[in-house]
Parts: sequence; C-alpha cells; structure tokens
Amino acid sequence: MSYLPYTLDSDDPKAPPMGLIVLQTDETIEPEFSAYFADRTCPIYVSRIPSGAEVTTDTLAEMETALPAAADLLPKIRPYKVVGYGCTSASSVIGSDRVERMVQKTCNTAVVTNPLRAASAYAAHLGVSKIALLSPYIEEVNEPLRRAFGENGISMDVFGSFGEAEESKVVRISRRSVVDAALKLGADQLVEGVFISCTNIRTFDAIPEIQKRLDKPVLSSNQSLAWHMRELNWAG
Repeated sequence: MSYLPYTLDSDDPKAPPMGLIVLQTDETIEPEFSAYFADRTCPIYVSRIPSGAEVTTDTLAEMETALPAAADLLPKIRPYKVVGYGCTSASSVIGSDRVERMVQKTCNTAVVTNPLRAASAYAAHLGVSKIALLSPYIEEVNEPLRRAFGENGISMDVFGSFGEAEESKVVRISRRSVVDAALKLGADQLVEGVFISCTNIRTFDAIPEIQKRLDKPVLSSNQSLAWHMRELNWAG
C-alpha cells in the first residue's frame, strides 16, 4: 500500500451548518426539509432521538432526558448557529427554554429552536395572533400546546383534532383530510390564520391550496421550523 498526498478544503464561512434532531418515529420532517431547503448552500446534519409509538404527555416528557445524547451525535467540528428540535408537542410539555438548555449541554450551538418557538416567531412576523389550531393529537396533548402558544401571545380559541395518538397513523393522514379540516377551521371569522401542528403530519403540498382558498396565512410545524432556522442561521 502507498500513502498518497492530499490537501484539505477549507469550510465555507458563508455556509454555516445547521443541526436537526428528529423523532425516531418521524417519517415526514426530513423529506419536507429537503423541499424547504432545496436551494440551501448550508449543510443540515440530522440526529435521531428515541420517541414513543404513541404521543402522550408521558412519552413526550421522556424525551427530555434523551435530548443531550441525541444532540451529542451531531458532528462537532464546526459550531452551529442553530439546531432545531423537531417536536411541537414535546416542546410544549418540556418547555422551549428547557429544550434549549438540554441540547446545549452537548452541542455547541448559539440557539435552539423548535416548531412551537418557530411558529410563534413566524406568526409575529406575519402579524397574526388569532390562529385556528389543527392537530392530530389526543386532548391531553392539545391542552398544554394551546396553553404554550397562549403564553407566546397567540390565542387558539378555535381548534380541532384528528384525535390520533399513533405516530404510524398520523404520518398517513391523507392530504385531503388535512385540507378539508384546515379549511373548516380557518373559515371561522374569528381567526386570522391556521396552524397545522406536528412534524409528522404531511403539509408541504397541502399548504398552498389551503392558503389560496382561505386567503389567510397557513403555518405548519415543519414550514415554521424551516423558516425560523433559515432566519437564525443567516442572522448577524
């Protein structure tokens, strides 16, 4: 065997990496992020975190202790401006600030965002605060989510749910079901827009139709998280 010479490329300072922590059961966020970041020059590194087959407040809370280990698996050569934690409901149960602290225990990142924090920022950017909530969750999960949005200045007095706890079913809820449910909730004159919660529910192809027919802003967990991570990564 011969040892051959080589040179090293320098990292592009204009293309800082982003990190993403994805639930073990999530089948949607990665393909949707590929679409949302189709024009990206910055790499997105992904780690997985153990998560329950069903979404309950107990299974969501259990992820808190697993966050440092999941963040620790992200590449460490370069610091991150932003790492995203891809779970809306767990962020409401654990708390956004706590999620950030747990990730930063093992990952050198300036900020950690999640769909709850991201959607709140996106809604403020759009100038809307009265939003209809469409979720797939059971009620014990919906209640802390609505309360967390309320603490961020967003009222969700109009809301509806598919009432499904099994992640394997959530990801397979049809596009037509999502569109019809969002149109029904968003038609209420009391709301200024619609938020479709859960990173595992497929919304990328549904949002344009809903938004066009409602003539109101339509946000989703993945869309909001992608928007916020892009904003944070290019800030400063």
